Order: sequence, then structure tokens, then C-alpha cells
Amino acid sequence: MGLLPDRALTRTVLKISTPAVAGLSMQMVVTVTETAMVGRLTGANIVLAAMALASLAAWAITSAFSSLATGTHVLVARRSGSRQHVGAGDVLNNSLLLSLFIGLLVGLPGYTFAYDFIDFFAANPDVARAGTGYMQWRFIGIGFFLFVVSYRGFFNGIGHTKVFLYSAIIINLSNIVFNYVLIFGGFGIPAMGLTGAGLAVALSNVVGWLFFIGATFLPEYRKTYKYYSKFSLRGDVLSQIVRISLPVSFQNILILLGFLVFAAIAGYIGTTEQAATQVVISALFMSFLPCFGFGMGAQTLVGQSMGNHEYTLAHRYGLEAARLATYFTILLGLVFILFPDAVISIITNDPEVTAIAHPVLQIAGAAQMFYASGIVLAHALQAAGATVYVMWVEVLTHWVIFLPVSYVLGVVLGAGLVGAWLALPAYIIAYSLLVYGKYRRGTWLHMRV
Repeated sequence: MGLLPDRALTRTVLKISTPAVAGLSMQMVVTVTETAMVGRLTGANIVLAAMALASLAAWAITSAFSSLATGTHVLVARRSGSRQHVGAGDVLNNSLLLSLFIGLLVGLPGYTFAYDFIDFFAANPDVARAGTGYMQWRFIGIGFFLFVVSYRGFFNGIGHTKVFLYSAIIINLSNIVFNYVLIFGGFGIPAMGLTGAGLAVALSNVVGWLFFIGATFLPEYRKTYKYYSKFSLRGDVLSQIVRISLPVSFQNILILLGFLVFAAIAGYIGTTEQAATQVVISALFMSFLPCFGFGMGAQTLVGQSMGNHEYTLAHRYGLEAARLATYFTILLGLVFILFPDAVISIITNDPEVTAIAHPVLQIAGAAQMFYASGIVLAHALQAAGATVYVMWVEVLTHWVIFLPVSYVLGVVLGAGLVGAWLALPAYIIAYSLLVYGKYRRGTWLHMRV
């Protein structure tokens, strides 16, 4: 991967990726805004620590199933590239049925055992109590969240990423409004604190589901893809979605459970250190989420190119998307390194949390510069069907390198939170190198899905 862009490829990558980047950047704004609102509640160290555990726990479980967007995206992109439009519609139908089943299966147990789950990881019982309501509402809304995931996978797969952008704007703006009203109270609604933030997420996903219902009834989509005209369960399509998505599910679980364990390690060091970790993780979303937007663009272009048997072009699209994402992370990483207090002040005004988070954010800013290529090329490999390889890379780098090193440095050797976060660069560099090595060899170009 060279330094200079290919102008023709850059235009195409930007055309597909920019709406996804913008949409995920909106999610970044919501994440930071939500954390900033919660960080201004009384007892900020407790509620921020509770939010760190509850949000990571909720995402760890929902991500186990939201990966069906990857299966939907990859299969729709392949069929779109080979002009099998009705086949793409079949993928959406079966993805929606799968979302309904999973939403019912997971929502009730998640609501019931929310406190027990958080209490298992929380060093302070006050933290577990504060985060329970937030996590319960996240699970109540999981079905609507998965419907949104399925629709996004479909529209991204056909290359209409602007629909993803429009949905992100509507969902995230509604989330911010709901957050303000429900966290602090207003319009006759009592202040709910952190629990209100969880309800805001659930309500915004209902809004997103309604948006996609409207979008899919537009004639240009219904007549071409005919998804609702034959709403039948197809075992072959379901098995393909599951086969592609399952390794991604495990990967997402491993990432988020890994960060949950990392947050627990930070809590072992101290409650304020755990709150500072949540602040830094929220800041990291500023760079990670837009990179996933470039990854979505790469997934669409690589999948469509392979569906049309243009394998050299598929390889080049992945590299170009990775290059553009790397430019972004370098720029944002420099902001984190040079102006950490300014970034932290967006999230919290607690002086003790700010002082602890300052050097940690600088470490994270330097490390994340190398993550963009790994994220984007991993998405490209997933588009080809190499989801198992990407999953095993995550297992190795996250659970064999990141977590053990963070525990040894932060706890065993007594280097505190700074020592624990020094494990992040080792994890990111190892992950990106292993993904790039597989991508460079090119054997993935001839995989079947």
C-alpha cells in the first residue's frame, strides 16, 4: 500500500464510503454527546463507570447478532454485482426474519439478567445498580435495532449508502433529543439519569425502523428487488447469512467482551480509572467509527467486483479504501496527542477524571493511527468470505496480547492505568500486520460465499 492515492479509485471509494463515514460519524457524535451528558450527572465517576460496563456489555451481546449485517451486506453485494436483483431481495427477506427471531430470543433474557451481568464485572456494587436500567432498555429495543441492521446491510450491499446516511441522521438526531429529555427531564417527563440514556437508544431504533419501512416501499426499490412480494423462509439463504456472519459475531463478541474485561481491569485499579477508561474509549470512537465507514465502502466495492469477476479491481479497491482511512486516523491521532484536554472536556468536566485520562488518550491517539488499515482490509477480506481468518486474528491479538499485557503492566507490575493502556499499541500493530499479510497474499480473491 503506497502513500499516493489512485484518483479514479479514490473517487469511487469516496462516493460509496463517504455517506457511510458520515453516518457513522453521526453515531460518534451521539456516543460523545451521550457520555458528555452522563458525565455531568451527580457522582460522575460512578455513572461513567456504570456506563462503561453497561454499554460494553450491551454491545458485546447485541454485536453477536448485529453481525448479520455483514452476511446480508456481502450476499447482497455479490448478487448486486452479478445483477441478481430478486436474489438480493430474498437475502433481505430472510435477514429480517432472522432479526425477528433473534430479537425475541435475546431481548427478554437480557432484560431479566441485566443486573447480574454488570455486577459480575463491577468492582463497586453502586456501579452495577447505576447501570442496570440502562442495559435493560438496550435489550428491550434490540429487535428494532436488528431490523435496522438488516436494512442497512441491504442498502449498503446495493451501493446506496446514502440511505444509510439518511437513516443515521434521523436515528442519531432523535437519540440526542431523547437523551437530553430523558436524562435531565423535560416536557413533564422526570429525569431518569443513566437509565434515560438507555431508553433513548431504544426509542431511536424504533424511529430508524419506521424510516426503513418507508424507504423500502419506494417504487424504485420494491419493483427492482421484489423483497416483500415473496416473503418466504429459505434455508439456503439463511445458511449463507449465518455462515458468513457467525465468525464476525464471535469476533465482535471477543472485541467488546475484551474491552469489557479491560474496563474491569481498569476498575480493579480504581473507580476513577474506570471512568477515565470510558472517556478514552468514547474518544476512540471518533476515529474507529469513520474507519468502519471506509470498511463498509470496501466491503461493497470488493463484493460487487468479485460478483462481477473483476478480481484485480477488487484487490485495488481494498487498498485504496485502507489508504484513505489511514489519512483520517493520522489526522485525528495528532489531535488526540496534541490537544487531549480539549477532547476530554467534550466528554466530562470532572477534574480528577480529566487528569487521569490525559496521558491515556495520548497513548490511544498514537496507537489508533495504525488501526485504519487493519479495520478496512478486514472488511475487504470478509467481503470475500474470509471471516474465519479475521476472527482468529482477533482472538490472537486481543486475548493473547492485549488483555494479558494490560493486566501484567497495569496490575501485576503496578504501572496503573497508563501501563494498562500501553498494551493497546501492541494489539493494534499486531492485528493490522496479520490482516495486511493475508490481504497481500491474495488467496482470498478466489473464495466462494
